[in-house]
Amino acid sequence: MLEVISAFWSEYGGILLTGTRDTLVMVLISTLFAYLLGLPLGVALTVTQPHGIRPSKPVNQILGWIVNIGRSVPFIILMVAIMPFTKLVAGTKIGVKGAIVPLVVSAAPFIARMVETSLAEVDAGVVEAAQSMGASTCQIIRKVYLPEAKPSLVLGGAISIVTILGYTAIAGTVGAGGLGDIAVRYGHQRFITSVMWVTVVILIIMVQIVQSLFGWLSKKIDKRLDTGAGKLTAFDLLSRLAHTK
Repeated sequence: MLEVISAFWSEYGGILLTGTRDTLVMVLISTLFAYLLGLPLGVALTVTQPHGIRPSKPVNQILGWIVNIGRSVPFIILMVAIMPFTKLVAGTKIGVKGAIVPLVVSAAPFIARMVETSLAEVDAGVVEAAQSMGASTCQIIRKVYLPEAKPSLVLGGAISIVTILGYTAIAGTVGAGGLGDIAVRYGHQRFITSVMWVTVVILIIMVQIVQSLFGWLSKKIDKRLDTGAGKLTAFDLLSRLAHTK
């Protein structure tokens, strides 16, 4: 058994390590840029809704329309459809660099909805209290919405990363590299099923690590689970707002 494993690793180990590295690069960079777009978009959707702190029906509808369209297009179709844009931004349509652009474009609307859902869990009474204290929109976002929704945002981050990880596997089918590309080239085209199953195991391990890490981090951040603390008090809220002035 050990001889079989050793022979397999000596032949395919380097390829699998390279594919794992490429997958991690795609996931990390895409997640970063997708959040740079999706986080403010999700915040804007929250504050401009009818009962938001800055209601604006036209803006909210336009943003919602953009997000819904972005989420509706299957990733593999989106990846092919925006190849000219990908070429313009990344300088190439294939490989790791060529996959990052469509990954960001596809993941940003999904993240925006995740952020909107997390912010919707914030107690409306706390937001109203901040408004009554004269807090600005920016202060409410930074000192009320985001801190209060932090545990939910962290869990949403895990879901987003796992989703992007799945997208990288799809991207591998059209020459993006990574574990998806290895699974297709070796497992499907060359009928080397052992390589395909190893890539599946690696992806499962990645998912489990992300879910466990972010689940632990969410519990660590949410002090209410350990202390039994209730809602944010007026004194705490006033202290938060005072630090921004």
